[in-house]
Amino acid sequence: MVDLQTQYLQIKADIDSGIQEVIDSAAFVKGKKVTDFAAHLQSYTGAKHVIPVGNGTDALQIALMALGLQRGDEVITPTFTFIATAEVVALLGLTPVVVDVDWDTMNMDTDAVRRAITPKTKAIVPVHLFGQCADMEPLLQIARENNLYVVEDACQAIGARYTFRNGHTAQAGTMGEIGCTSFFPSKNLGCYGDGGALFTNDDALADRIRAIANHGMVVRYHHDMVGVNSRLDTIQAVVLDAKLPHLDKYTAARQTAAAFYDNAFSDNADLLVPFRAPYSTHVFHQYTLRLSGRVAPLRSNIQARLAEKGIPTMVYYPVPLHLQKAYKDPRYRAGDFPVAERLAGCVLSLPMHTCLDGEQLAYITGNLLQTIELCKG
Repeated sequence: MVDLQTQYLQIKADIDSGIQEVIDSAAFVKGKKVTDFAAHLQSYTGAKHVIPVGNGTDALQIALMALGLQRGDEVITPTFTFIATAEVVALLGLTPVVVDVDWDTMNMDTDAVRRAITPKTKAIVPVHLFGQCADMEPLLQIARENNLYVVEDACQAIGARYTFRNGHTAQAGTMGEIGCTSFFPSKNLGCYGDGGALFTNDDALADRIRAIANHGMVVRYHHDMVGVNSRLDTIQAVVLDAKLPHLDKYTAARQTAAAFYDNAFSDNADLLVPFRAPYSTHVFHQYTLRLSGRVAPLRSNIQARLAEKGIPTMVYYPVPLHLQKAYKDPRYRAGDFPVAERLAGCVLSLPMHTCLDGEQLAYITGNLLQTIELCKG
């Protein structure tokens, strides 16, 4: 699904020398390279503050902690997403309120958000799924009207740009009170371990986030609030800083691969290619097809046959949050969120990374089309 080895070889000299420099300095934690990377990412995204942390899940948890939410406060999030989005809500004793998603974008349905608001609602967590921004302008308007916080889960969409109706553009993660991203190795900007970051344009929130990520400590050994221990180590910062100047090129390579897929599948009624929202660029963390009703039940068979040909595929995500055992809630039952449940049964993601070449793409697309016909027959 991701070719990290070839990508590494393309920038091997920079990464190897940077890692060696860290080893020579022995500044493994809170080294200067972490500060340098944060400054460079700040410049790239346009965020006023970038605070690196240990991983994307930590980023989401710290964001909610920084907002001072209280036990029982409700946080609205889409039901079609990775579990971490709701996991941190539950871990903090908050109440996750899930909503359905839009069939085309697979992102949070803004009308569903409006309907889900109660007097206990305190925050909305839109997820920029698969590399495309959720529709932020109406979500931000809803938040303003109801005095709610917006925490963007931009873990799959670094570099994606949202365009407002007035022509203003902003990067994913920089539009709400706080944005969160992940640097997991398979992400568009990934390190060689775990890593994450928070974005904010609010000075006071930035100070609070930094303190929470450092055991709630501003002055050494003086703990002003309950915090956690979450930091990006220096070696991971070196890797990320070496990759960051190439991020736009990486995005373009993903978009080129996506265009190849689109062209190959455009005339096939059984494959619905990813929708491009007019308000957002798409950085294609994943290339996710939707299978037609007659082919979706054959998905496992299609995957198995492709695997025999050396072609990996993935299903993100086969079980929506409201149907997960750990998040069973009497408020929700099967059928309550029909779009998410339909997507869970028909999505299929193909290999997507920066090093796909024409021969590989032709092999993948040709075999998928052939396999679908064989399975149908």
